[in-house]
Amino acid sequence: MTITTPPVSAKRRWAGLAVLSASVLLVVMDMTVLNVALPALSADLRPSSVELLWIVDAYGLVLAGLLVTVSALGDRWGRKRMLLTGLAVFGLASLAVLLADRPAEVIAVRALLGVGGAMIMPSTLSMIRNLFTDPGERATALGVWSAMAAVGAALGPILAGFLLEHFSWHSAFLLNVPVMVVAIGAGLFLLPESRSPSPSRWDALATVLVMTGMVALVYAVKSFGKYGLTAPSALVATAVAAVALGWFAARCLGRPDPLLELRLFRSGPFSAGVTTALTTSIAMGAVLLLLAQWMQLVQGYSPLETGVRLLPAALAALVASPLAPSLAGRIGARTVLAGGLAVTAAGFMLVFLAPAPLGYWPVAGLLVLVGVGNGALGVASAMIMSGSPAAKSGSAAAIEETSYDLGGALGVAVLGSVAAAVYRGALDYAGPAAGVARESLGGALGVAGELGAAGAALAGRATAAFTGSLALTSGAGAALMLAGALVVWLLTPRDLDLSAPHR
Repeated sequence: MTITTPPVSAKRRWAGLAVLSASVLLVVMDMTVLNVALPALSADLRPSSVELLWIVDAYGLVLAGLLVTVSALGDRWGRKRMLLTGLAVFGLASLAVLLADRPAEVIAVRALLGVGGAMIMPSTLSMIRNLFTDPGERATALGVWSAMAAVGAALGPILAGFLLEHFSWHSAFLLNVPVMVVAIGAGLFLLPESRSPSPSRWDALATVLVMTGMVALVYAVKSFGKYGLTAPSALVATAVAAVALGWFAARCLGRPDPLLELRLFRSGPFSAGVTTALTTSIAMGAVLLLLAQWMQLVQGYSPLETGVRLLPAALAALVASPLAPSLAGRIGARTVLAGGLAVTAAGFMLVFLAPAPLGYWPVAGLLVLVGVGNGALGVASAMIMSGSPAAKSGSAAAIEETSYDLGGALGVAVLGSVAAAVYRGALDYAGPAAGVARESLGGALGVAGELGAAGAALAGRATAAFTGSLALTSGAGAALMLAGALVVWLLTPRDLDLSAPHR
């Protein structure tokens, strides 16, 4: 049960969905903007290596630390109120970038964006769960939500690339401010308030534990990816995360009114949906990041040209996501969910098996199949939300969003480390600045530029090594997706009906 007031007409429900979809579109766009704006930002502010790492990581660390706490607050305080506050925080943080002329100030802006993102993302999911009480309508609405997230991931680099070709790096952060203003105004009138009728008693200790544990876990994952498996900071963070999250889980499972309802994992469909979100974000987080580098550093595309060439994934997802729920009604949710992961695996295999030298067309095929496979994410969200009571929608949304955030960090850390190891092993170079050249493709191309004519051979070997690492990482991503498809197939009941109400 949940408290929603006033009663919502069909027209208002779908208009409200437009506001929620626009919110997630902008947040995902902003998450992809930094990758394109980072070179210009670095050239202007000249941050140290440590400051650069914090500029990149501040958003994810704050987001991970706050997701569970903010979702629980939304159940008590009101999900509409939490969403609109998050939109305001996100918009103000984006506007504050105009005042940022030092790395520390950009880090603060990124952290504030993480606060806003943590308030927005789970609020959109929990509001859809309560706005659409009919399970069939809800599945369609979540398909639209998923499609808008995919479109945001593709539009971010394109719009940022266009702005950076005409304006300073600040403009890439400002592009969502006017839309945030419109979304807040529309949300005030179109979205009904909803909250849990009997929210759990606030647990201050659990709040501290989950915030500490999630920040430590994401920091550890990122540190392992950057510094290796023996990095002292990563080992300490792992120990902190294990203690804090283990204590948090035991506390939640031992209370009748926990801060986060971990008992939702007893539901097979719920666990299958979370597995899909986690597996997809692990594989895609690494491979799409490598693809963006490959397009710019190997193929020589500009940021705008790279964004355009990444567009097939969003276009395919835009078509597949709204159709996936109806397809699940015909052939079964289990088939659509496991099939979506298998289709994504097939896309990764295209690049893994493509003959050398790798060209754009196998990559375009990968992007199309990834977009089609991502259509299943809407079904995964429907399974997560349908597998939880309306009063626990905040917990369900927090778990889903945490799986995406943690999966992206794991993908970059684990598969990114595999790619880096393969690149270093394949680059046969022992000349000047060999350590820099073996650290990254960007470093190798920088060294090659300083060597003049003699650098052409180094550049050729480095780009070939990077392309080989991309292919092998794509193969690893395919294997992971197939493993995920098997787990989802086993967890999901054969006769699962997403149009049936939660019991």
